Amino acid sequence: MRITVLLIGSTDKNYLKEGIEDYRNRIIHYLPFELKVIPDIKNSKNLTEDQQKEREGKAILDLVATGDDLILLDAGGLEMTSPGMSAWLQKKMVAGTRHLVFVVGGPYGFSEAVVKRADAKLSLSKLTFPHQLVRLIFVEQLYRALTIMRGEPYHHV
Repeated sequence: MRITVLLIGSTDKNYLKEGIEDYRNRIIHYLPFELKVIPDIKNSKNLTEDQQKEREGKAILDLVATGDDLILLDAGGLEMTSPGMSAWLQKKMVAGTRHLVFVVGGPYGFSEAVVKRADAKLSLSKLTFPHQLVRLIFVEQLYRALTIMRGEPYHHV
């Protein structure tokens, strides 16, 4: 199985970039992993929230193939523990999932077309985080899930 994380807009804080890169380098030892940045929508100040979501949605769907499992990181999604996420990922692997595509959306969420195409929604917390920080939190949790799966000592309860 391979995993791709789609990100709307680039990460602009160096401490976040460094953390994300650290976990990316760790994850690639377990499975093929890629971060893809969808550029910010140009002239977004002249667009309504819905127009911005539609344009971001088209860019997202252009990168998702028919057989991909599309997972949205969304406040209304399924919440799970770190061991729960590890078990969920393992089930995906055992089921023969070839490509998981996770999406960290833009500031206004996802277009209706993206929500309809999604196979699942995951929530990292009931708390609200800046979407740039969610990137770091998610890749850390992905790494944690992989170490739990392998019985490695990274995760401490």
